[in-house]
Amino acid sequence: MPQRHLARTFALQALAEWDFNKSMLKINLEIEEIIERNLRKAAPSNFEGKNFSKELVEGVVKNLTQINDYIKKYAPQWPLEQITLVDRNIIRLGIFELIFLKQTPPKVIINEAIEIAKTFGERTSGKFVNGVLGAIYEDIKISSKKINSPTGETSN
Repeated sequence: MPQRHLARTFALQALAEWDFNKSMLKINLEIEEIIERNLRKAAPSNFEGKNFSKELVEGVVKNLTQINDYIKKYAPQWPLEQITLVDRNIIRLGIFELIFLKQTPPKVIINEAIEIAKTFGERTSGKFVNGVLGAIYEDIKISSKKINSPTGETSN
């Protein structure tokens, strides 16, 4: 399994645990503690994606309000608390990578999110994740065309 895919999987696990404890149990555990424990217990000794996994989790938590606003905008028919814990955190990771981190090509980010959703989510999770992240990506493309156009108009 490629290192970045595994790093995203560990990031999802840490975020899901943190989110569950915070929203369901009303326990506010330190995210750093969760990340370290999960990596220590489950990561292979030669795992090179620890820093990337930490960067993803810490970035999502740091930008959580803005990330949640994207979810509300692009999945308006789904109140945030009604989106499954797994889907919600996969989408959060994808939004963080698409909007804030910008290290990986958008199509790779979306494909990774879909694959993780198919593995850990429900039967329709891949489609749901694809729909939300795909809509965000389309808006990013349109916005960048406006910025790059001398007139500010989109070209068709």
